[in-house]
Amino acid sequence: MTKPLVTILDDEPQIRLILADALQDAGFRTASFGRATEFEAALAKMAPDICLVDLGLPDKDGLALVHRLALERGAAIIIISGRSQVQDRITGLELGADDYIIKPFDPAEVVARARALLRRGKLDTEQKATVATFADWNADFDQFLLRAPDGEVVSLSQAEGEVLMLFLKAPNRLISRQYMQETLGGVAGESFDRAMDVRVSRLRTKLREDPKNPRLIKTIYGAGYIFLGEVTWV
Repeated sequence: MTKPLVTILDDEPQIRLILADALQDAGFRTASFGRATEFEAALAKMAPDICLVDLGLPDKDGLALVHRLALERGAAIIIISGRSQVQDRITGLELGADDYIIKPFDPAEVVARARALLRRGKLDTEQKATVATFADWNADFDQFLLRAPDGEVVSLSQAEGEVLMLFLKAPNRLISRQYMQETLGGVAGESFDRAMDVRVSRLRTKLREDPKNPRLIKTIYGAGYIFLGEVTWV
């Protein structure tokens, strides 16, 4: 079985070395980059399972890169940054990151977070079917793609895919915020709730929902969400 590939994008050579050593000792393959341009060029030839991204890059805006990765790639994204303000963490999660680690960090924690993301990335090891149909839509969780009734195809980030999978596994049932936090991971609180709201909002946009009167993903204020509709797995 091929080892999972983790890319490391950080302009500090010592941090790249520390992360690469810890991850390789834990059974991962790694590829390290000091500049965003080198990293983006390499993506044409590789498909990482996890991207570790520092926000303070010398040649490009780290948050813009995270947002692009979330929109265009199926990899999980972990931001590793010295920016410790709550708003920085919220912004990173809103733009599509799956996790946020503040420098200085313990390499063992990074390894543990990476392993957790891989487990989450499987979405459901007991659910063999990976394609769901609902309301004339088609969701392919192998490729993280949504196909609209008119045939248009849009990509899902891993974070969006996790939330959609959660809904489609339990249609017509309340998905509480507590259950979302326990299932998807993360620290309960305002930043987690806001991150979930943003992911649901992005899903609604991709599902062409009316934000004032969504027909598929209903908000139950103070409780959570309900996905309305029949779901078939194939």
